[in-house]
Amino acid sequence: MAGISRFTRAALAGVLATTVLGATAQAPFPSQKPITLVVPFAPGGGNDILARVIAPKMGQVLGQTIVIENKPGAGGNLGTDYVAHAAPDGYTLVIASSQVTMNPFLGMKVPFRIERDFEPVGLIASVPIMLVVNPDQPFRTLQEFIQFTRANPGKLSYSSPGPGTPQHLAGEVFAKLNKTELLHVPYRGTGPSITDLMGGQVQISFATFASSIQYVRAGKLRALGIAGKKRSKLMPDLPTFAEAGITGYDAELWYSMLAPAHTPKAVVDKVNAALVAALKSPDVAEQLIRQGFEAQASTPAELKAYIGKEMSRWQRVIQDNNIKVAL
Repeated sequence: MAGISRFTRAALAGVLATTVLGATAQAPFPSQKPITLVVPFAPGGGNDILARVIAPKMGQVLGQTIVIENKPGAGGNLGTDYVAHAAPDGYTLVIASSQVTMNPFLGMKVPFRIERDFEPVGLIASVPIMLVVNPDQPFRTLQEFIQFTRANPGKLSYSSPGPGTPQHLAGEVFAKLNKTELLHVPYRGTGPSITDLMGGQVQISFATFASSIQYVRAGKLRALGIAGKKRSKLMPDLPTFAEAGITGYDAELWYSMLAPAHTPKAVVDKVNAALVAALKSPDVAEQLIRQGFEAQASTPAELKAYIGKEMSRWQRVIQDNNIKVAL
């Protein structure tokens, strides 16, 4: 009887352990562990600012901590590719900007395919790109800048967060449309790009509102124009390039959240619901406006369609202007 008793206890213990392990393995998302939100650029840029605004509120809605991890390099491709190869369980996400719709057509070595390797979660926000210059430069208006670049091709250098970024492409497209030359100086992230602009190592930058508006307001940078189709509500007196004679120039930057391909739809929908709730939160909305963002919530399906539309647009723009980036 003693032997049977021990056997019975062992069997019961095994059943209990299997039950516990099975319950743990099947624990509903996201109760198993913290979520990692990858920012594929250095701290200080638009992706990073946006992540730190929305992550706390999303974490509250999901009931789980969201850890932000910066993985800069290769114009954002390094961190994005990291997420492409992560487990498709919703615990690793990435904030991807509109450059993911540009890079495939720039001659770059892109290690992933955005339409194949990711599940769209939702749009987050858009932010206009504006031309900002070191205050020591002689041009004080957008028209004066355009005239200066035409008269002095190759004499101005502009910074960007890296090759193939929307800010880089904004400079390249402008130079092509204006029939001039600009020297591109890439950095590993927006922070150092703006720092060197203020320090005079470069003269101009096509930067996001989010990363440069505070320096414009402080007088450390001068804003000259909006690289989009319409003026910004945040700086309504700032003209567009079209108003200054550069027609067809649109380099607005948008941000989205993506998950690895094959992430279950129920998980994607749950993350999307948390994202939408965060964007509709009054305190998050206020922070976004203050940082220069305009909230752009969407469903996963709407983001998928938008990515397809933007890829077609940028393929045409890049090919028409013969723009290439070598990495």
